[in-house]
Amino acid sequence: MQCIQQWLASKGEAVAIESTKGVAMAALEIRIMLLLAACLLPLSVEAMVRHYKFNVVLKNATRLCSTKPIVTVNGKFAGPTIYAREDDTVLVKVVNHVKYNVSIHWHGVRQLRTGWADGPAYITQCPIQPGQAYVYNFTLTGQRGTLWWHAHILWLRATVHGALVILPKLGVPYPFPKPNMEQVIILSEWWKSDTEAVINEALKSGLAPNVSDAHTINGHPGPVQGCASQEGFKLDVQPGNTYLLRIINAALNEELFFKIAGHELTVVEVDAVYTKPFKTDTIVIAPGQTTNVLLTTNHAAGKYLVAASPFTDAPIAIDNKTATATLHYSGTLGSTITTLTSMPPKNATPLATSFTDSLRSLNSKRYPARVPLKIDHNLLFTVSLGISPCATCVNNTRVVADINNVTFVMPKISLLQAHFFKIKGVFTDDFPGNPPVVYNFTGTQPSNLNTMKGTRLYRLAYNSTVQLVLQDTGMITPENHPIHLHGFNFFVVGTGQGNFNPTKGPKKFNLVDPVERNTVGVPAGGWTAIRFRADNPGVWFMHCHLEIHTTWGLKMAFVVDNGKGPNESLLPPPSDLPKC
Repeated sequence: MQCIQQWLASKGEAVAIESTKGVAMAALEIRIMLLLAACLLPLSVEAMVRHYKFNVVLKNATRLCSTKPIVTVNGKFAGPTIYAREDDTVLVKVVNHVKYNVSIHWHGVRQLRTGWADGPAYITQCPIQPGQAYVYNFTLTGQRGTLWWHAHILWLRATVHGALVILPKLGVPYPFPKPNMEQVIILSEWWKSDTEAVINEALKSGLAPNVSDAHTINGHPGPVQGCASQEGFKLDVQPGNTYLLRIINAALNEELFFKIAGHELTVVEVDAVYTKPFKTDTIVIAPGQTTNVLLTTNHAAGKYLVAASPFTDAPIAIDNKTATATLHYSGTLGSTITTLTSMPPKNATPLATSFTDSLRSLNSKRYPARVPLKIDHNLLFTVSLGISPCATCVNNTRVVADINNVTFVMPKISLLQAHFFKIKGVFTDDFPGNPPVVYNFTGTQPSNLNTMKGTRLYRLAYNSTVQLVLQDTGMITPENHPIHLHGFNFFVVGTGQGNFNPTKGPKKFNLVDPVERNTVGVPAGGWTAIRFRADNPGVWFMHCHLEIHTTWGLKMAFVVDNGKGPNESLLPPPSDLPKC
């Protein structure tokens, strides 16, 4: 304020001697410019440029009393955490030192007009080839909270992943009690075998891949049968403090329950959007999702089990092992017996539903929920499994997956390049907005389980609004599908069991404070309705975050045209964009 007052005084002085010529006037102009610079300086340094370097390298890792080489970033599993603040610009130079093609996705980052930095291979870029490098350059506009990054090609994200922590702007508090400490918690899966060999064998046979051998918490499974000697992650805490846990599900194929023995958790954020706080002893988190919780250490001492176990309500094979870690109060003797907790059964659907139903946007004056009320595109997408003929497969068929009966075919060059440079023959923009064949989606299934194949996109005008109902089907089996949309957050306005009823369903929509996120679970045998505004030009991938379903073809993309003028238009590609 004082700075502004000085500037105004200088302006008044300038007016008073407006007719003065020569040195005095020049000196005054310099003084005014220096004052202006001093005024603007705090604004100019508030948003920083953060530089990181990711070397993608092989590293031997021992888990489950067995050693194998894994692909890592900078030799770490999980990978390094990126820290930044809201509105900062982040530059990450990724150098590929392994034999695989590589790309990195910044999961949940809006990438406003910077789709070239989004990362999914053959969607927004060609992958980084062995020996090559690429600088991802993006700005965290209007975002704060916990996101994450991971490889977005093959099954490399099994070990190539890490946290992306976006702190609020300097001086801006959290909308909940300030924690004493913060801790990233990454949940993942571990295979004793090479994960690329696992998926390649599955594709060769046409069957489902082998499930993982363990789950991990911050890279460690904890003691398990057959390898009791391995230690799990230990979280050291002080009594009487509040800790912000930034929990990420980086697992390839499994939703997870997460609990800490003897402690309640207060949910305050999901997918980097603040929520109305609520207490729970168990969180449910799907692959791709993040959840921030407050943990109050209200015991004087002790060791308490931290556990992650799978959730599925479908009749499919899963890794049923529980990952464990320890919450360790300071001053507690090493010989102290750990307080245990019982995990929910793997098919505890009511518990999972209760948790997701409790999520609400904060919807405060500072953080409003801007839910689109007028809808331009009313879409219904079925998400399903299916069958495709395969002469060399075990049953002469292979399992595939689809959206609206379209099994997505990956292109040979990136869709964003084809869109930007108007390259013909790479994709069509005729993706069906409704199922080609309407039937009782969650009841008796058609006898023909074959799907169509194509690289088909759905086109949206800039700033148009979309309501998308995601409908599970019983094709092969009903299953919970965590669907992730790149380039946007969306509001989860409704969810239900059975087939979506376009007359009755919308009457129960929450259009006031629905949870806002980037990855949502479509319940097994049910539906989820989301709304978003297409205010980000480019090509944006949407897919199931169960990696096997993405591999099988449960994916599509939206192409959002430019709006008016440069601020509503996709930026041109950077000069170092990888070539196919």
